[in-house]
Amino acid sequence: MKPAFEDRAVQERNRPLRALAAGSVGNFIEWYEFGVYGYFATVVAERFFTPEGGSAAEGLVRTYASFGLAFFFRPLGAALFGRLADRLGRRPVLILVVALMTGATALIGLLPTYAQAGALAPWLLTFLRAVQGLSAGGEFGGAVAMLTEFAPPGRRGLYGAWQSFTVALGLLGGAGAAAGLAFVLTDGQLDAWGWRLPFLLALPLGGLALWLRVGLDETPEFREPGERTVRVSPGAVALAVGRVMGWSAAGYTFLVVLPSYLQTALHTGFRAALLATVLANLGFAASILPAGLVSDRVGRRPVMLAGAGLVVVLALPLLGLLQDGGVSAGVKGAALFGAGAVVGLMAGPGPALLAEMFPARARCTGLGLAYALSNAVFSGCAGLVITEAVRRTGDLDVPGYYAAAACAVSVLALARPVRTGGG
Repeated sequence: MKPAFEDRAVQERNRPLRALAAGSVGNFIEWYEFGVYGYFATVVAERFFTPEGGSAAEGLVRTYASFGLAFFFRPLGAALFGRLADRLGRRPVLILVVALMTGATALIGLLPTYAQAGALAPWLLTFLRAVQGLSAGGEFGGAVAMLTEFAPPGRRGLYGAWQSFTVALGLLGGAGAAAGLAFVLTDGQLDAWGWRLPFLLALPLGGLALWLRVGLDETPEFREPGERTVRVSPGAVALAVGRVMGWSAAGYTFLVVLPSYLQTALHTGFRAALLATVLANLGFAASILPAGLVSDRVGRRPVMLAGAGLVVVLALPLLGLLQDGGVSAGVKGAALFGAGAVVGLMAGPGPALLAEMFPARARCTGLGLAYALSNAVFSGCAGLVITEAVRRTGDLDVPGYYAAAACAVSVLALARPVRTGGG
């Protein structure tokens, strides 16, 4: 029989790995669902937001309005759940938010459509999207705090990058589920009931996340004695928003909004648009962990500056390439993969950078608010702004302008050094 102290030593070594798994699975579910909603935006628009005789373009705008509304509930969730996590602990809050997200996501898969419930259907969907927004707002701050506070010395960038990596896996999982169903089912089956299946898949995934989080210990930094309540600096939150707004805008432009843009603006087929999105998300996933690892050696800001600067330079040429009918599908696919990889340069070091800007007793609230505000304005509005602007102006370069402008602001914010508040 092993001595008790050996068992404790094994538990101590395994604790960061369990924290990594618990934080990663929860993040995967959060972003899998957001990805599924984005990829099925045209189907959701037809089923919930387009009365008989209504315009498909107007229905899509309403769908993205509902999408954006959920993002505007994120700051409220970040403030509410972040405050609880900074006062009561990371573990209980992370259990609560993943339970809320799982329930709301599964219920979307059971909702009646507009044809079945009339005007009640879009209101029910919007309510569930608000619940998802609240839970997602609490998820990010708690998960990043847990991942970075459990990280071994000198590995905070790599451990924090797992938050972004599981975002990529979630978006990729959503895209994969949508693409798989699109290829397996007929158009009629997909429109009638197939779109519900990815939402219902949240139930077993949520059960796994709950099991991992219930058995998790509290983080070492939270258990340390000290002042229980620390004021969050509005200036630090504003600077943090500026630093990550390019990540938010470019990420949602190239990784989530792209399928609908390709279908409505460039008249690409549904299956081809989903395949393009899978390629972009593969590039995103491939660069995140290496970017986090490199940031542990050279710093967070240089890696993120490289990513934001590349988007400023390359966003418009990428759109021009996608619009060029003479460019081969292989070249376009490689370009989309590269675009996703550039976004990953910002997403990899981003969580650790945010965590290090706030002290432990204000970390969940501070970094959660910064991320939620950035996503509410620059991610949640991306689909609505881009779709409506393209519809009104006919300018197919709108997505490039949007991503490049946001990243230009991030370049300025990242260029400014600041004293970190983290441990």
